[in-house]
Amino acid sequence: MTALPPASAYRTAISYGWVGRVAHQAGLIVMGATHPRISEAKGLDGGTLVLLGAGSAFWPVLKAAPEWQEPDPVDQWSTRVIGQMARDLGATAHFPFGGPPYAPFIDWALKSGRTFSSPVGALVHDTVGMMISYRGALHFEQEFYIPEVSDLSPCTNCPAPCVTSCPVEALNSREFYNVAACHDHLSTVEGQTCMTGGCQARLACPLSAGAGRDPEQSAHHMRAFHPS
Repeated sequence: MTALPPASAYRTAISYGWVGRVAHQAGLIVMGATHPRISEAKGLDGGTLVLLGAGSAFWPVLKAAPEWQEPDPVDQWSTRVIGQMARDLGATAHFPFGGPPYAPFIDWALKSGRTFSSPVGALVHDTVGMMISYRGALHFEQEFYIPEVSDLSPCTNCPAPCVTSCPVEALNSREFYNVAACHDHLSTVEGQTCMTGGCQARLACPLSAGAGRDPEQSAHHMRAFHPS
């Protein structure tokens, strides 16, 4: 891959496409963007907010990074890489971890027009489905062009397999998420399918295949959620 010039050389002409290319080289994808002045995104007054997440390239990049040998490798890697991107691009970095208080990523995601509430309440994204992993966001003082999005939820004409895919209905359309039932199931022999492959309800979303999620990555997140 041809190396891009230092991002700092382009601060006066930052664009959505440029941010996307820098993110791609780091192992991330742009999962949406918004102009807070227009969308009234929480905690921000103006400029442009770009949301960054994990795509198919993220997992091998993380495993090759020094943070892989440290506790909380995903968050540590995200802090270093997105923090450096912010410094190079002249932006402010925000992260969905490290609180309280926590940055309002759910509000930001919904305001981007590319993320929606699914029938079971969990967020669903227009390209990675329910396998969402926001790793951070960059807030720029300047407003720059953001590609238009349809604002039409991918769930609109979907048969909603997410509603019936959880073996114990922990994710459901009535109460959103029964955390206790989920943990109880993960402690059983039957629950090892979820532990090693990922949440069955999230995987059932037809768009989740777009995340290119390595089952090893799903297993890592499941162990963090439900330590043995």
